[in-house]
Amino acid sequence: MARVTAERVKESKRELLDAARSVLLTEGYSGLSTRRVAEAAGTQMSQIQYHFGSKEGMILALFEYLNGQLIDRQTRTFGDPDLSISEKWSLSCDYLDEDIESGYVRVLMELTAVGWSNPAIGEAVRAALSNWRELIVRLTREFEDSYGTLGPFEAEEIGALVSAAFIGAEAAILLGYESPDIPFRKALRRFGTVIEHFEKTNPEE
Repeated sequence: MARVTAERVKESKRELLDAARSVLLTEGYSGLSTRRVAEAAGTQMSQIQYHFGSKEGMILALFEYLNGQLIDRQTRTFGDPDLSISEKWSLSCDYLDEDIESGYVRVLMELTAVGWSNPAIGEAVRAALSNWRELIVRLTREFEDSYGTLGPFEAEEIGALVSAAFIGAEAAILLGYESPDIPFRKALRRFGTVIEHFEKTNPEE
């Protein structure tokens, strides 16, 4: 009997997660089942039970896998000392487009709805949203250290508003609720030009 290596186990899990992502994107959470995922991965349902325990365990692993990549990417961007704050904002807008194209936003929105009634999935989604908000809070504090406070707004309030603006825009865009009269992406990018103007006209403190 061939020995199953740790690398092969890791590869098998990744194949199942890729299949789960594919099924979720094409059929939504309501059409997601361990049977469909096993079929898409070309394997047996017992493999899902072995690696993840259940459909819920598989979905939680998928979300952790996808979200971890995004948080790492955003953390590296926001922590790059060679980028101005406006450049970091611009890249965040680029990432919004990438995340819609990759299907991550669809996964997030599907699981947000499921999380209203499923405590474990709801907790995972809240943790992901909290990570994004905390990154915005840190970026706001970086801005405050260089240019002073933003009027009456505290960093935590900016974090709440900005993170909600991105999440809300993603949901609306995914729903097809974007047009020249409702320019979500353009408005978000325009805010970056405001930051850039502020950087150019105000010396760092």
